[in-house]
Amino acid sequence: MSDVSRHNQREWRPPGHGGERAFLTIFGIILGTYALFILLLIGADLAYAGRGTPTQSGWPFAQAFLAAFRSPEIRSAMILTMVSCTITAILSTFIAIPSGYLLARYQFPGNRLIDALLDVPIVLPPLVVGLSLLILFQFLPPGLRGMVVYKRPAVILAQLAVACAFAVRIMRAAFDQTDRRCAEVAQTLGCSRWQAFRLVELPEAWPGVLTAVTIAWARALGEFGPLLIFAGATRNKTEVLSTTVFLELSIGDLSAAVTVSLIMVAAAVAVVIAARTWGSRTFKI
Repeated sequence: MSDVSRHNQREWRPPGHGGERAFLTIFGIILGTYALFILLLIGADLAYAGRGTPTQSGWPFAQAFLAAFRSPEIRSAMILTMVSCTITAILSTFIAIPSGYLLARYQFPGNRLIDALLDVPIVLPPLVVGLSLLILFQFLPPGLRGMVVYKRPAVILAQLAVACAFAVRIMRAAFDQTDRRCAEVAQTLGCSRWQAFRLVELPEAWPGVLTAVTIAWARALGEFGPLLIFAGATRNKTEVLSTTVFLELSIGDLSAAVTVSLIMVAAAVAVVIAARTWGSRTFKI
């Protein structure tokens, strides 16, 4: 572990004088309140899905999940969600690594403009991103448009349009925190530019890669607006879990919508915990 990492390592120390205790208490209350708010949101969903009385076939909570997994439409949406989010996360990271590296390491013509453009998918309303994708494909040949719009490739493209911007930001921050002198030393010892990047700089920024993959996957999971506009919500075709919640609500099935929401929460939490645990054990982050 580098000296910078040791210096930035967070360690808990008991508060000292009264002023510091008051300072930490106020900040702790703010943090605890927000964390409690998130727990209450999840707890409310769990309580709603589990209300009712037990029957011979099991508890209401388990019955709700079994009913969701038995639904062919929801199973299809789950499979498409997992596949599309994984492809989106991989593509986002593949784009984010060289993009974040160039933005972190070099000043080139148009640097600030490109840097600003990368924030556009983040700050734009999601529906506008979907509408812009739809308009863009109106200018393409009908054959190509017919292969993408309202088809499964549109799901991945809509997710990628937003998730990739987050991945690029994360990779830029990761490369900003690495020491470029290590690569320069590697080059003086005979490494090519590519070898210095692959063998020195990329491994040093690897925790950022894990974070980029995780955030891109989770962001793709929660995408809704662009999907609805650009890919549609056709059952057994372009329906993913986020649009399943919308479809279930539109027909008044609140119980199914809550159950699917809990499946999405469980998937997101599992991916984040697994990535962080694996990353902290393997790379000591």
